Amino acid sequence: MQKYIKVKNNLEELKLKQMHLHLDDAIEQYNSGNSTLTELLLVLTNYELKAKEERMINSCVRIAGFPYLKTTDDFDFNFQPSINKKQILGFKDMRFVDNKENILFIGNPGVGKTHLATSIGIEAAKNRRSTYFVSCNDLIMQLKKALLENRLEQRLKYYARMKLLIIDEVGYLPLDDVSSKLFFQLIAKRYEKNSTIITANKPLSEWTETFGDIVIANAILDRLLHHSHVIKIIGPSYRTKNILPKTNENTV
Repeated sequence: MQKYIKVKNNLEELKLKQMHLHLDDAIEQYNSGNSTLTELLLVLTNYELKAKEERMINSCVRIAGFPYLKTTDDFDFNFQPSINKKQILGFKDMRFVDNKENILFIGNPGVGKTHLATSIGIEAAKNRRSTYFVSCNDLIMQLKKALLENRLEQRLKYYARMKLLIIDEVGYLPLDDVSSKLFFQLIAKRYEKNSTIITANKPLSEWTETFGDIVIANAILDRLLHHSHVIKIIGPSYRTKNILPKTNENTV
């Protein structure tokens, strides 16, 4: 009994929590003759390795900066029939990241663009692809700040080296000349090197309004659309699906 207690204490001291937690079950299996000593050790170490893997995945997801944790399982594909469910689920195999392809989600506010981008990003983080999520407005603010502090190149390199960069809400606010050029520099650095996911509420034909310059807008689109998947979501907003019917009923 003293040796058993010592083993338990050692496991706790070594922070081998899973081995500590499952030790009794493993010993019972061994004593019943259902497993060898080697099998017992394999089971216990597998528990630790699985826990370590989960901690690493959670850390990657946390560092990525997602606005929330939602997966494709949480998405109501029946509410948005314009979306090809098979295509979205296909992105989970990470081939688009490995092939350095981009994904552009285009649609009105509330149709699920950010949800889908986030769910794909979470999958990428879980599969050990460096991932970062940032809104377009925050991205521009950070790049402008870096420009003023003479460290723009360093900041651009930080974003450029991400295997998957998700830029949310492109087009919600028009960009000034400096902002448009900074955005172009980042896209140019990532071109054919890493994957980018964009969510935008304006059709691609109206991106000149967002960037304020047809040359810059075309240069950005030229790089984003080469090796890309453009997904146009045509449908109602999730945020108002339970409100608009009632509003319409009251106005009849």
